[in-house]
Amino acid sequence: MKKLMIICGTGVATSTVITHKVGEWLKENGHQNVQLLQSKVADEMNRIDDYDVVVSTTLVPDSIKDKVIMGVPLLTGIGADAVFAKIDEALKE
Repeated sequence: MKKLMIICGTGVATSTVITHKVGEWLKENGHQNVQLLQSKVADEMNRIDDYDVVVSTTLVPDSIKDKVIMGVPLLTGIGADAVFAKIDEALKE
């Protein structure tokens, strides 16, 4: 089972919106073996390698930037398809 973590600054508002959108997308695209998790960036800094995919709606430190997909387009709708494509690719690895 793959682990997909959604993070934001507080782990409450924007991560909840993105978690819902990603959850719906996962169902629509046949990704059934994915555990969808939600948290705040500060709590996940040292556990980033525990997840197969990390999507963030906030800035992340440079030390983990390469491991994180920026999820702001999922809030705005502009560029959302590209974000979902990156998630899809990461889940296939």
